Amino acid sequence: MMKKIAVYKISFFVVLIIAFVTALYLGAYDFNQSVYEIISTYLKTKTHTADSFVLIELRIPRILMAILTGSALAISGTSLQGLFKNPLASPDLIGITSGAVLFAALTIVFGSTIMHLLPPFFRYTLLSIMAFLGALLTMLFVYKMATSNGKTHILILLLSGVAISALTGAVTGFLTYISTEEELRNITFWSLGSLAGANWWKVSLVFIIVLIGSIILLKKGKILNALMLGEKEAAHLGFDIEKNKRQIIVITSLMVGSVVAFNGTIGFIGLVIPYILRFVFNSNYTILLPLSMILGAVVLLIADTISRIIVIPAELPIGILTAIMGAPVFISILINYKRKL
Repeated sequence: MMKKIAVYKISFFVVLIIAFVTALYLGAYDFNQSVYEIISTYLKTKTHTADSFVLIELRIPRILMAILTGSALAISGTSLQGLFKNPLASPDLIGITSGAVLFAALTIVFGSTIMHLLPPFFRYTLLSIMAFLGALLTMLFVYKMATSNGKTHILILLLSGVAISALTGAVTGFLTYISTEEELRNITFWSLGSLAGANWWKVSLVFIIVLIGSIILLKKGKILNALMLGEKEAAHLGFDIEKNKRQIIVITSLMVGSVVAFNGTIGFIGLVIPYILRFVFNSNYTILLPLSMILGAVVLLIADTISRIIVIPAELPIGILTAIMGAPVFISILINYKRKL
């Protein structure tokens, strides 16, 4: 079994490297030199040419953001599915994404009235900051609703997520209705997801959050396996159930909130990736968690590369592609559930 796992890890890494190198060369802009020559010239001269600017300031940060975002969404979805003991669970389930979308819409519609009062740095990052704040506040509200006497009730958590998603969706719809034509385009494009705004500052911040969150979640494989037996059985095995619940919920919320804040809504990655891996490894979370990170990075990087080249010189919002890939898998999950019933 360990040999099989190693083969899959190496295979996924090889595919990720191939996808990374391929993505460097594909896009609306064609380089006049090889990537190696462009980087070598830049390191010697320390000045940007057109080629080096596109490669170093635009394309590489975007590729790294795709890898980080795919990893974060996939491991978050896998963790939540293990926590809820439900393969239909995903980061969208507890309302994180809808909260981020609402605050982003508020910023797009009303932000112009205060934009001139802010320092240049905050003007540039206001949308991302507000979206992250929306995700965080939504997570805190849902978690507070579901926690009583130090115990988190999963059913109430799920229902609270559904309720807050409906409420934020309604308010976002109202903001869309009163928005101008330009604001409407911005809300629509942001809600469909895009990695076009990636830069080194955003990549660095997301890297820190994803790195810390992933280190914590990767250690939760044993507790998630134990939870498959039931909470009482897991407690008898010596696990602190409530502490681990809180950690998984908070960490996944922060990871998803950070990537949604910078990239908009990118659905189905957290749902599809763990489902695909279960065909081979069943529900062994010590295996699923690390593999889901790698496969999530591969899938989102390939999807983003396709989105950049499919309608050149424009680009297709990546949320459309992930929905096209994810919807058939979601339908197959429902069909399998129906057969079991």
